[in-house]
Amino acid sequence: MTDRVFPSSKPTANGDAAAPPAFPATKAQAYGATNRSGYRPQPSRRRHRRGCCCRCCLWTTVAVLVIIFLLVAAAAVFYLLYRPHRPSFSVTSFRLAYLNTTSSGAVNSDFNLTVTARNPNKKIEYVYSPVSITVIATDSEINVGEGTIPPFTQGKRNTTVLRSTIKGNSQPLDSNSLLKLKSATKAKSSVKLKVKIDTKVKVKAGSLKTPRIGIRVTCDGITATIPASGGPATVASTANGNCKVDTRIKIWKWTI
Repeated sequence: MTDRVFPSSKPTANGDAAAPPAFPATKAQAYGATNRSGYRPQPSRRRHRRGCCCRCCLWTTVAVLVIIFLLVAAAAVFYLLYRPHRPSFSVTSFRLAYLNTTSSGAVNSDFNLTVTARNPNKKIEYVYSPVSITVIATDSEINVGEGTIPPFTQGKRNTTVLRSTIKGNSQPLDSNSLLKLKSATKAKSSVKLKVKIDTKVKVKAGSLKTPRIGIRVTCDGITATIPASGGPATVASTANGNCKVDTRIKIWKWTI
């Protein structure tokens, strides 16, 4: 058997072994090297904008919370110092002279109303703007009379008696409302009524004065007997009357 002889690398001129032959680079390697050397990453603008928005929302939330805390603290201090209570109202007298409709379809009515306003506070005064009064037929929800009371100031622990003459609105009713009112007044000798009182009030506590706040007083449970034509005025029953006081705050176009 003969031995196989494997050729060794030929020595170079300086005596070193010859380097293996170099193979040409592929296209993928060539393009990849070119692309890697020319790419420069750009800073992200979205992250910068998102960070600014987050910081803005955070500081806005903190500011709102601080304002709410200060308002609550001021309200607590005011309550502890003055112990405020809402004013109370009651209908003490209600007389009906007549209630009918005209040939043009308007309401013809005459009421004499007496309202008692009470201020139970020891350290608070109420300053009222002009007061508007509306009398409404409860069953048909129709306005049957309107009146006013001039502005007045109510001192501490004061009881004020307010009187007003209520007259029917001269504007004619629509056919549906007119039919409802006629059927209600003809079918029954009495009619259920409610009184709505709208005004604005300013609170005075020592040197502190608040802005004027709208209030609405709704008094229901009033029953009036319709007098005969040409007869004397009748006195309505107010024993079951109940008056509720609600604040009315106007924000732009909405009233709450």
